Amino acid sequence: MSSVQVIRVGADEGDQRLDRWLRRQFPQLNQIAIEKLCRTGQLRVDGGRVKPATRLEPGQEVRVPPLPDAAPPPAPRAGASEADARMIQGAVIWKDEHVIALNKPPGLPSQGGSGQGDRHVDGLAGALMFGFKDKPKLVHRLDKDTSGVLLLARTDRVARRLSESFRARTTRKIYWAAVAGVPAPAMGTVRFGLVKALGHGRGGEGEKMIAVHPAKVDQTEGAKRATTDYAVLDSLGTRVSWCALVPITGRTHQLRAHMAELGHPIIGDGKYGGSGQENLGDGWGAQLGGEISRKLHLHARSISFDHPVTGKRITLTAPLPDHMARTWKTLGWHENDVPADPFEDLT
Repeated sequence: MSSVQVIRVGADEGDQRLDRWLRRQFPQLNQIAIEKLCRTGQLRVDGGRVKPATRLEPGQEVRVPPLPDAAPPPAPRAGASEADARMIQGAVIWKDEHVIALNKPPGLPSQGGSGQGDRHVDGLAGALMFGFKDKPKLVHRLDKDTSGVLLLARTDRVARRLSESFRARTTRKIYWAAVAGVPAPAMGTVRFGLVKALGHGRGGEGEKMIAVHPAKVDQTEGAKRATTDYAVLDSLGTRVSWCALVPITGRTHQLRAHMAELGHPIIGDGKYGGSGQENLGDGWGAQLGGEISRKLHLHARSISFDHPVTGKRITLTAPLPDHMARTWKTLGWHENDVPADPFEDLT
């Protein structure tokens, strides 16, 4: 039996239900147990009583009462484990004694969910121990279909420090995307708030973010402010453009929802851009047709952070995934023809 714990919600753990967050933290808890703990007031957030569906925000403190000990983690499934281990090890682009950086493949979830089994970054992290006694820990997440740089911490202390840097926004992430049409002006900031609309699944699966005008965020229940910087790096006529995107805040699906709200959804984004719309130029239409893949064209290109132990500023860059590299080649775009950080003179 554990003792009372007070856990701070990480920078990339907000905007999710309390019960889902708890099940990730404490796999031994089922939904009935969580509902009882809420009903009896044993679970509290920032000192207040809560419901299982309460939405958490970064920086909040969750009081967790004594819990039964967790069962030992299940062994990796036989059969696919060796191939998956090779895959996740091959995704490593940088590591030292404290931090591991992956170029996460598109289609691989960061964490588990309903029906996903162990085939996600967190579930495969045991293959990334490289001689350490504990598996590395995720400190932020990428959507399943988004590729690119993903950091893991090799110790709890490093995980806490990296989480703090995300919360303090000293960590800088730059995404690359191919979007329908060409945003105007060529460089700007999107400040639409976002509110979550639940999907039709039993657990809210299929949920989608709805954009809210900045002037109406405070009057819209559940809406949160969100900010994204964007810059157009290249384009093909008026039909498609290569954009750099910097999420100033870290809301669910923020980049996808913001670009769609501008009328320039990310190529391959069936959720926010529509899967069957024509793209004849000037925006909309999430597909380009021809040789262009229907996969999501969103990639976490680079990350800059202060090393949690040495203090040195580290910048890591991830090559494009295969489907985006083919699109870039088709459109005549070259990775070395654009600045690493087009916003550098503005920061």
